[in-house]
Amino acid sequence: MTSLADTEFVVHSIAQTAVDNEKQFGDLDAVVGDGDFGYSLARGFEIVLADWDEYDRISPSAFLQKVGMVISGRIGGTSGPLWGTAFLRASIAVKGKDEVSGTDAVAMLRSAIDGIKSRGNSDVGDKTLLDALVPMTDALEEEVAAGTDAPGTLHRMAAVARQASDRTAMMQARRGRASYTGERSIGSPDPGAVAVAVILERLSAEWDARVGSSAATQNDAERPSSHTD
Repeated sequence: MTSLADTEFVVHSIAQTAVDNEKQFGDLDAVVGDGDFGYSLARGFEIVLADWDEYDRISPSAFLQKVGMVISGRIGGTSGPLWGTAFLRASIAVKGKDEVSGTDAVAMLRSAIDGIKSRGNSDVGDKTLLDALVPMTDALEEEVAAGTDAPGTLHRMAAVARQASDRTAMMQARRGRASYTGERSIGSPDPGAVAVAVILERLSAEWDARVGSSAATQNDAERPSSHTD
């Protein structure tokens, strides 16, 4: 089981990664799209970070719902409705829960995926973020069933998301502005799928650092004092 603090840690990592990678995501989108993906995502998540201390923290669901509402209202283009819907659907999946289990995390992502599919009228194979998000969620479900710890699970999810995002380079876009370019969209990866991979890679690394820091603090606390009077 994970706490609200864990949920906050994950969301903060996602937001900071979106802000820090504005140029990379924008440059990817500019290849066959309108180039606003990085800018839109960064501006929206900047607001999430700026208002961080004001969010309702009575439960993971309430926290995620507020973040989703901010994203939906402040991110422009198609990104706002899609990413906002993802957070709002995830919040519904854990409504009434004080803690989030691995199984709950799977349910949150499945619910987010369904929301994205419905809102964007898209599916796996259309060259969107779903092409990384769905395989990543499948990997999470497998690791939860196997009883893998959080760091190991995140490593696997990040690796799967990266492989899946790389594969989108060989796909033809069927949704969004990139779809207007037809076969010219083949040859470059989908920026949304790449964003999912980058987010998971950063989250995995930060979770490792967090666990390592926590273990070091605990060891220091348990180590006998060498002080003598």
